[in-house]
Amino acid sequence: MTSLEVRAVRESDMRELLALIRAKAEFDGCLDSLRAEESSLSVALFSAQPKAKALVAVINSAVVGLVTYYDIYSSFIAKPGIWLDDLYVYEAHRGQGVGKALITKLCEIARQGGCGRIDWIVARDNANGRAFYQALGAEVFEQVRHARLDETAIDRLAVKHA
Repeated sequence: MTSLEVRAVRESDMRELLALIRAKAEFDGCLDSLRAEESSLSVALFSAQPKAKALVAVINSAVVGLVTYYDIYSSFIAKPGIWLDDLYVYEAHRGQGVGKALITKLCEIARQGGCGRIDWIVARDNANGRAFYQALGAEVFEQVRHARLDETAIDRLAVKHA
């Protein structure tokens, strides 16, 4: 008999959380860009001014899935929202309702916070992920393009205007 629990991440979960993030980076094909360490995750999640939040899915005392997220604001709807940064479930536990349980808990948090929406990115070639999200009722916007200024670009632009 398996028991599924979705709960807020604990500081004692940092090794398991990093392992899940590493597995997601590998799944996404960008393991070489992973810079997170247990200590940096702990600071981001548990400092006096946390930069992010996380939920974990636990089955029979084993951490098998995660959601990382943070607060955003939409000027278009004049409401707060949540940016879902990462959702990942170990392959051996997919199809057991773990991902849906994580999203459901995130929706409960969003509702309690008066959020108007939850946003995230799904890779164009992640057909299973896209189907999963659409089955939950998410709209996948094909016309939106992800843009990013990395740390090098931020430093370069900030220096020009300092």
